[in-house]
Amino acid sequence: MVLVYIDQADGQIKKSSFEVACYGAALAQQLSTEACGIIIGNTSEDLSNFGNYGLKKVYSVKDASFNNLDPQMYIAAISGLAEKISANVIVLSNNTTGKAVAPGLSVKMKAGLVVGAVALPDLSNGFSVKKSVFSGKAFAHIKINTETKIISLNQNSYAVTKTDAKAEVEDYSANGGTPKIKVVKTDKVKGEIPLSEASIVVSGGRGLKGPENWGLITELAHLLGAATACSRPVADLGWRPHHEHVGQTGLAIAPNLYIAVGISGAIQHLAGVNRSKVIVVINKDPEAPFFKAADYGIVGDIFEVMPKIIDAVKNLKGL
Repeated sequence: MVLVYIDQADGQIKKSSFEVACYGAALAQQLSTEACGIIIGNTSEDLSNFGNYGLKKVYSVKDASFNNLDPQMYIAAISGLAEKISANVIVLSNNTTGKAVAPGLSVKMKAGLVVGAVALPDLSNGFSVKKSVFSGKAFAHIKINTETKIISLNQNSYAVTKTDAKAEVEDYSANGGTPKIKVVKTDKVKGEIPLSEASIVVSGGRGLKGPENWGLITELAHLLGAATACSRPVADLGWRPHHEHVGQTGLAIAPNLYIAVGISGAIQHLAGVNRSKVIVVINKDPEAPFFKAADYGIVGDIFEVMPKIIDAVKNLKGL
């Protein structure tokens, strides 16, 4: 049996969960078994729809004691269910929750763990998992020899496909123990598309010259239904909040489209965005390192190029 962890926030299923479900279902097919899921926390979404993504059954943990992310409690809930249903492979997303839970889950279950998987395991000679290493510059093939195996999947690395099937949904009473974490206060960014969930990201760097010009980024992002991001210097200068900083020392993202405006492309920045499906770079310096990693590049003054792109998008949308 393959057990998939379905991640949610504020009752909304995270996009990465559908990818993990498809991955888990495909892996179960490889192993000639079935895939089921576990979701911790209340959601108003119809969990039977996870049958569309290949899961046969979804176990729903609704106990209020799990409302805050306490890794030890989540580890207890997931491992307990895995033992109950004899799941010998557990799949999570390599996001914030997965990074908090997967290592402890590995220790508790004495299971081999591969973090950052990018493809289905190769079963021709054991159980070998391909993963990204060196900030996305290379790949490694890691063989797991333990009976129980845990995989955390890099976001946007496996295609999501749908069917018309439905999953059985069952309430599951998990024993997570006593919460050891007390949340005193939560400050959430509202009205923005989370970077980790965005399919399109428009990002700005020091080439914008100042925060007063950031409207070029937000206007294009709004037209494209995209999230906004920035390079580290922009965050350090206080032009933008640090939660928008992407790169090796910020948030690592993997959108379908990443548009870099006025960013030179230092190696630390590239490390956080090089898993993007398509990278578009706009910079007046033809020698900017980012052009070597770009799928498409525009050499020009961003204050001339960006208004033209914005107008072109408006025309396409009939605005």
